[in-house]
Amino acid sequence: MDQIIEFFKHLISPEWIIQHGGLYLILGIIFAETGLFVGFFLPGDSLLFVAGIYGEELSASFFNMPFVVIMALIAIMGILGNMVGFWFGKKSGPLLFKRKDTFLFKKKHLWQAKEVFDKYGAGAVFIARFLPVVRTFTPIVAGIVNMERKKFMFWNVVGSISWVFSMMLAGHYLNKAFPNLKDHLEWIIIIIVVITTLPVIIKLVFGKSTIHAHFDEFGNPIEPPVEKEEIKS
Repeated sequence: MDQIIEFFKHLISPEWIIQHGGLYLILGIIFAETGLFVGFFLPGDSLLFVAGIYGEELSASFFNMPFVVIMALIAIMGILGNMVGFWFGKKSGPLLFKRKDTFLFKKKHLWQAKEVFDKYGAGAVFIARFLPVVRTFTPIVAGIVNMERKKFMFWNVVGSISWVFSMMLAGHYLNKAFPNLKDHLEWIIIIIVVITTLPVIIKLVFGKSTIHAHFDEFGNPIEPPVEKEEIKS
């Protein structure tokens, strides 16, 4: 049991993932975090950023492939992950609204992703890529609401490429500008986690959502949201 707990601790450490699992483990984690609801706790942004810092090592360990190929492979896994989430949402997603919370599943994450989707429409598939936790559940919600497949795939591809390339290139070029960056990875990871999760935390703590009043336990609309009237001075 202690070994399992220790393994899960390592799974949320980007540096450990890169040094012990290399590109193969990165591909698996990106797929799980973007396509399987049980992967919401896995690192995404920080893993990609640190992978950019270790870009040369990753290329050398994978048949000396160019760094752009490494990024492309990871982006493809992000695309495939979202496709699996979309398929899962279409097939059995509505049942998730009736599922009880477990250690690996929290219904509030599903509602949060649905609220982002309702606010931004198809663009939510792109925006969610840059929001931890939300990016795991958004493709599932897209499947639940029967989003047009072509539209979903467009934003899926654009979002995955933008997310992966921006995070990895940032790490890659910052490492070139500051060669001692690897000596401060702990602080870098903490800063990235705080920056990327802060909007989500603020929304969960301070946001007042009326989404539960307008959707039943299956995610079907009960009535259209009532817009607040402007207070006349």
